[in-house]
Amino acid sequence: MNFSLRQVQILELIRSTGRVAVEELAVRFDVTLQTIRRDLGELADAGMLDRVHGGAVLRGGALNIGYDERRQTAAEAKAAIGAACAALIADNTSLIVNLGTTTEAVARALTQHRNLTVITNNMNVANILAPNETCEVIVSGGTLRRSDGGLVGDLTSDFMGRFKVDCAIIGTSALDDDGDLLDFDMAEVRVSQAILRQARRAVLVADHSKLQRRAPMRIASLADLDLVVTDRALPAPLTERCRTWGTEVVVAGAV
Repeated sequence: MNFSLRQVQILELIRSTGRVAVEELAVRFDVTLQTIRRDLGELADAGMLDRVHGGAVLRGGALNIGYDERRQTAAEAKAAIGAACAALIADNTSLIVNLGTTTEAVARALTQHRNLTVITNNMNVANILAPNETCEVIVSGGTLRRSDGGLVGDLTSDFMGRFKVDCAIIGTSALDDDGDLLDFDMAEVRVSQAILRQARRAVLVADHSKLQRRAPMRIASLADLDLVVTDRALPAPLTERCRTWGTEVVVAGAV
């Protein structure tokens, strides 16, 4: 489903506050109560929120949880994914690594690699790789998001356009049944899309929980990627689609 700009803004509000009221939204957007109720109904039908008396609350699967909590969620799976991804990256490789706790796990697994060039908008990735003296770390400009150490915005997207790298390693907030990568933040989506355009090989790292979540904004399709590294086999229909698209799937720890 394609959401209107107002509906996306409503989701951003509810993501930050946990609850919205119909009357307050009508005043904020200068529209009728009926229009807001229709917006909330469509968002509820899409599984993004739950209607309550006088407004709506976030549905559990749609909530973008805090960064520290995300880092602890599926931590073992993320470490395994990081190790599996890093094992596929040779020394002397140029990379762009974007935001996410799973991309940070990849960075931790790359600390013994030699002569990497890593461009990143993730301050955490930069700090993880800084002790590796053979690794050149290039940090983008942009607006600092203090909640997760990310750099985002038009300056970040423009910066990424200056490079052409061997490999892009990206994360995602959600992965739907159609194989679309989804996120909550438009600024982050634009940066991820810019990163994918600048890579000869595009890799998604995502644990199985991303298939159980929803987010309103589309980054790309698995059809646009070369490789997915995850911790469990994808559902059979999605596995078949990846086979049709030529997108390789690596399951960390699989024999």
